[in-house]
Amino acid sequence: MPALIWVKEAPAYRGEGGFMITPAEPFQRFANRILPANLSDTVYFRFQALARASRLAKAHSLDFAGAGQQIVFVVDGATKLVAHASESRDQIVAFQFAGEVFTVPGPDNYSYSVSALKDCDILAVDSAEFLRLASSEAGVLHHLLENTTLSLRRCREKTIALGRKTAGERIAVFLVGMAERIGVEQDGRLVLELPMSRRDISDSLGLTIETVSRQLSKLRDDGVIETVGRSGVILNALESLRDRAGFLREAA
Repeated sequence: MPALIWVKEAPAYRGEGGFMITPAEPFQRFANRILPANLSDTVYFRFQALARASRLAKAHSLDFAGAGQQIVFVVDGATKLVAHASESRDQIVAFQFAGEVFTVPGPDNYSYSVSALKDCDILAVDSAEFLRLASSEAGVLHHLLENTTLSLRRCREKTIALGRKTAGERIAVFLVGMAERIGVEQDGRLVLELPMSRRDISDSLGLTIETVSRQLSKLRDDGVIETVGRSGVILNALESLRDRAGFLREAA
């Protein structure tokens, strides 16, 4: 497992897209996302002193065992949060993308790790220390509350999908969620570049790889989506996909 490193000690490196990233830039991106613009320099640097940056190559993981609960920011790239149970049983809890903030729980009944879906850079902050420093910063706490509420919404959606929905509905829910988070509009359609493998998707949704492939093929045959290579998906009819997700129309 790669070690966490101090932001200030990290050398400059190339991030996603080949652009050079200086040592302070990962934290600056995090600050732009979550810290108020009028924060004093003194408090800003106190927050920065808590942050650790790490670069993960694709398929490499960062284990936070013994570190306590962490707040993690994806600087660039994409990750998956994995829960580890007994007998080497793993469960993908969630996927995260550039610009997103999420929480890695401290060890409880399970241990947790963050794994890179592709080369990525992440920033980690001890949650207790961060909240202690943020206790007098209403803007920071408000953002964290909004972020937590969004995460809970996604967890509820996944719980319902795993417990009550068919394989076809689970795939539709997954694609609708990806459209909201990483969809790029092109010529009136939404284009997804999915960094996760079919195995990742199947593990996350409680399906077999064969079932995932079969359901994607059905959507393609029905003209709802198009697939491009191993990771590209074009959504031709988002409303049709929502209809197939089993959502309440009145709640949409």
